[in-house]
Amino acid sequence: MTKETDYSQFSLLDLFSMEVKTQVAILNDRLLALETQPQPQEDLAALMRAAHSIKGAARIVQLNAVVTLAHAMEDCFVAAQTGQIRLTAADIDVLLAAADMLLHIGEACDGNSHPQLPEAAKIQSLVTAIANILNSQPASQTVPVEFPQPETASAWVVPPSQVFTPVSKAEVVQNRAVRVGADNLNRLMGLAGESLVEAKWLETFADSLLKLKTRQTQLFGLLEGLEELLSNNSRHLLERQIQEKMSAVRQTASECRQLLGDRHNELELYSQRSTNLADRLYRQVIATHMSPFGEGGQGFPRMVRDMARQLGKRIKLDIVGKSTLVDRDILERLEVPLTHILRNAIDHGIETPQERVAVGKSETGTIRIEVVHRAGMLLITVSDDGRGIDLEFLRQEIARKNLTTPEMAAQLTEAELMEFLFLPGFSTTKTVTEISGRGVGLDVAHSTVRELGGSLRAVSQPGFGMAFYLQLPLTLSVLRTLVVEIANEAYAFGLARIDQVVMILKSAIVVSENQPFFMLNDQAVALISAHQVLELPAQVVNPELLPVVIISDRLSRYGVVIDRFIGECSLVVRPLDPRLGKVPNISAAALMDDGSPVLIIDIEDLVRSIAKVLASGQLSQVNHSTQQAVAKTYKRVLVVDDSITVREMERKLLENKGFKVEVAVNGMDGWNAIRSSDYDLVITDIDMPRMNGFELTSQIKNHAKLKHIPVIIVSYKDREADRIHGLEAGANYYLTKSSFHDDTLLNAVIDLIGEA
Repeated sequence: MTKETDYSQFSLLDLFSMEVKTQVAILNDRLLALETQPQPQEDLAALMRAAHSIKGAARIVQLNAVVTLAHAMEDCFVAAQTGQIRLTAADIDVLLAAADMLLHIGEACDGNSHPQLPEAAKIQSLVTAIANILNSQPASQTVPVEFPQPETASAWVVPPSQVFTPVSKAEVVQNRAVRVGADNLNRLMGLAGESLVEAKWLETFADSLLKLKTRQTQLFGLLEGLEELLSNNSRHLLERQIQEKMSAVRQTASECRQLLGDRHNELELYSQRSTNLADRLYRQVIATHMSPFGEGGQGFPRMVRDMARQLGKRIKLDIVGKSTLVDRDILERLEVPLTHILRNAIDHGIETPQERVAVGKSETGTIRIEVVHRAGMLLITVSDDGRGIDLEFLRQEIARKNLTTPEMAAQLTEAELMEFLFLPGFSTTKTVTEISGRGVGLDVAHSTVRELGGSLRAVSQPGFGMAFYLQLPLTLSVLRTLVVEIANEAYAFGLARIDQVVMILKSAIVVSENQPFFMLNDQAVALISAHQVLELPAQVVNPELLPVVIISDRLSRYGVVIDRFIGECSLVVRPLDPRLGKVPNISAAALMDDGSPVLIIDIEDLVRSIAKVLASGQLSQVNHSTQQAVAKTYKRVLVVDDSITVREMERKLLENKGFKVEVAVNGMDGWNAIRSSDYDLVITDIDMPRMNGFELTSQIKNHAKLKHIPVIIVSYKDREADRIHGLEAGANYYLTKSSFHDDTLLNAVIDLIGEA
């Protein structure tokens, strides 16, 4: 049994507003359909019912002017049903204006006990225009229709005294009535992601129990073997006693195995249920962020129809995939870029009927929006069957606007030429109209899509049409990523912003003017190490193949060399603490399935950072010979301290400057490490167990092969006696631990062994 929706919390004007919004959507859709339907009886019936519903609702809240308008529309639709009149495009213009008026009134009533409504004269002008349709007067004689402006009209609204029951679909009203705070929804999203991580932990725990069970089985087998051995030699009393003991052990082991097996089975079932529940919760929370694409694109058919009539063109809009779910935040922000792309297609793409007939096309052009989910991404294609863009003309325009030289323009590929369409202020038309021509539309569309973590590209078939391809994440809350390893840490690249991933041979790397690059599809791609651009310690490795992530901006492509590909992963995006400010090259964070943290790369910021590194000329090489050179000159430092806090602070301080750092937990541990490995520098504390810092320093300086190693003593003690004692032991520097807060320690290290 379906639970009945509770409308008691809404006022009658709120319910009237819901009713009007729902029915006006039907009016718009069906009126647009009338222009293309040869037998519109079904549409006319739906239009009549919608107008009738609005009339009844308006009568209950005593909005008499609305009753009159809706009644006039209803009469018009009934007359069209019976064949008394035939609605023309001009008639539909009037009826659409009336629908706009009704929607305006409905929105004014939403949440307002004293709404601002249009003047009665403006509504009456629409009633008169509709009456002219019924009288079959030419469209030119109809009264001009003015779009309503907010006015105060309290005389129409009387406190309701009757119960209003909406006749719209319950589920539509219910969806519109539910309001969830963004903060609460975000917290719910975070909890859902954490619950999924916890469920994954149970799987690992179950696996560990399974391993324990296997070990128990092995133990059981060993006991059986021992018992068999004893049974073959049980001649003395002691042996019999041992045999009895072994029987008891065998019994206990058997019970342990049975108990462990039962518990493991129960835990495995629990793990399955928990994972299933967490997955359902996760998907349900994601669904709360989603809406069908058709909800966000409701205004597109009307916009296309109105603009086409304004330009004297005939255009049909097809939307495929209206039910495809899209993140509501993305859907809201897509309205602007899609509107710009549609306006561009209407104004520049689709020809006039005469032009289309002259080239053998039908009079009516077609614009198609297709929305699909594919490979964990949202793909939107906006295409038309218009004139397209002549690539040679575009090439000439690029050179004429001095965006590049004629010689370079002649060498640009089709994809590179199309990228110029998205530059600010770039336009291929010489005529500026109210609709387009100023070169801002596609630039805005491109920027918005990039901000959403997606990509936009254009493809033209001169004479046959144009297509724009938008690739976006399914949701801003969950990001489909490629997780990689850089400097032993996990980082994630949004899949929508990755051009390609490749493995390249080190022999394929070419260096020109200190810039390493390789050829991909006959194009040079500049290479840069992720360690350098992210300012992370370089890895001393010598691989035959280099893993590379290729990213790009409008005109440049870069290959970012990483350490290892981990794999694709859907991550629940968690914003960084706002107190951190803008973290360079990082947009957000997330947790992987095993609970380990991962930072999400800000591609736009990373591209800017790469450009800065390239411009500085301080580019490190990624080829084999350079890696060998790095290995030879790498500076290794041993930090000896019994405080984990101090050890880690010194380690991070030095590693951030590029030094290779190892640690020892006390003086004796440090002394053993020094004798078994090569170090360029030792940094030690004084007060440590087993061997203090003075003793360690003396051991180093008195050793024939180690005495050349410089030593820095870092201590909380700032007494002159301790300082003298340390220097007498052979230390090169004696510093206090306050040096962590400035560059004193780093300067001392560089003074002794040079830069990293």
